[in-house]
Amino acid sequence: MLGLGGKGEKQAEKYLVSQGYEIVERNFRCKFGEIDIIARKGGVLVFVEVKTRSGSGFGMGFESVTQKKQEKLLLTAQAYMAGRPPTAARFDVVSIDSGKITHIQNAFGA
Repeated sequence: MLGLGGKGEKQAEKYLVSQGYEIVERNFRCKFGEIDIIARKGGVLVFVEVKTRSGSGFGMGFESVTQKKQEKLLLTAQAYMAGRPPTAARFDVVSIDSGKITHIQNAFGA
């Protein structure tokens, strides 16, 4: 049985596929952390952090992706990319708040 986070990841995956993304890997883990979804679209590898909230008591899900979390995601993505051919990549956040999906592309970009 999936908890709230697992259900959110399944919902995010379904949404991404409907938007033309190909799912490459789910729940990649290494010593630095975990990346919920790794997808590809248009030749770009997309590392996706999924945040799910059942209510608004703790704010929007995307608001919880702090600088420290971004740094962990970067290290984890670098570990994933080690030994693989170089490719364009970016970080997205999919926030599911009371069932509403917000997709922030290039969430950590300038």
